[in-house]
Amino acid sequence: MHHSSPANIYLNQKDTVMDGFLSWWQHIPEHLNPIVFTIGSFKLTYYALSYMLGFSIVYFLVLYRLKTESWEYSKGMIQEYFLSCSLGAIIGGRLGYVALNDPGYYLSNPLAIVNPFDFTNGVHYTGISGMAFFGAVIGIAIVSAIFCRSHKIDYLHSADLFLPAIPLGYTLGRIGNFINGELYGRVTTMPWGMYFPTAPTHTLRHPSQLYEAFFEGILFFIVLWSLRKKKYFDGFISALYLIGYGTARFFIEFIRQHDYSSGIVAGVLTTGQVFCILMVLSGVIIMVVQHRKFVYK
Repeated sequence: MHHSSPANIYLNQKDTVMDGFLSWWQHIPEHLNPIVFTIGSFKLTYYALSYMLGFSIVYFLVLYRLKTESWEYSKGMIQEYFLSCSLGAIIGGRLGYVALNDPGYYLSNPLAIVNPFDFTNGVHYTGISGMAFFGAVIGIAIVSAIFCRSHKIDYLHSADLFLPAIPLGYTLGRIGNFINGELYGRVTTMPWGMYFPTAPTHTLRHPSQLYEAFFEGILFFIVLWSLRKKKYFDGFISALYLIGYGTARFFIEFIRQHDYSSGIVAGVLTTGQVFCILMVLSGVIIMVVQHRKFVYK
């Protein structure tokens, strides 16, 4: 009679536990409900909630910096600036999404850009989903330039105040994407892949939203927040943000499911990667120019 050794029993039990964990992990997206609660036709989604919490976190972190560091801005000015940037992010993010995802449809149905209601079967509040990060960046940049010019404050100096807090708010946005089952990665054989119910095929895919939440969000927040008081020159944090985010996002784009409506440039790069390259180049230029000004002033 064959008897299993204690070592074999332990290994079998360990394999069983691991298999059970992987099965649970891989099917997490299929068990997530993107809706927090419903009242009549109104639905509050985790996607919308993540944006509200993200903006709130950034706002309070900036106020914390005002209280604990030597910034010359008043709370009232920060509130006005934050409101302007929030609107710039929302409008830019939405228009960026429209431009990159089926612009023909939105040109034919312009109300769909801003209409939060569905009239297919009665009137239902669905909210507005679909935001492009790079569109939000452009929107914030434009609004910030207008605000800084009108208030006669230095553009890069003010950006250095806000940017260390941005990655933490961004983290919540990507978690909202994950719960929403969108922006998933490409098909993979890696055991930590996941099944996304909104994907066209029931195959394991990279949870690229979680990759972004960690590398472009949590990890990047730790780096920038720890360096926030290093005032080598105005624009130092801004340059680091552009270079760091652009680099991380560029490589994650290789495993993120490509949206073919946004096109592939030169047969190799995604539209997102082109924006990443532009971000990195902008960061390098800011770093070089501002450093030269600092050295030779």
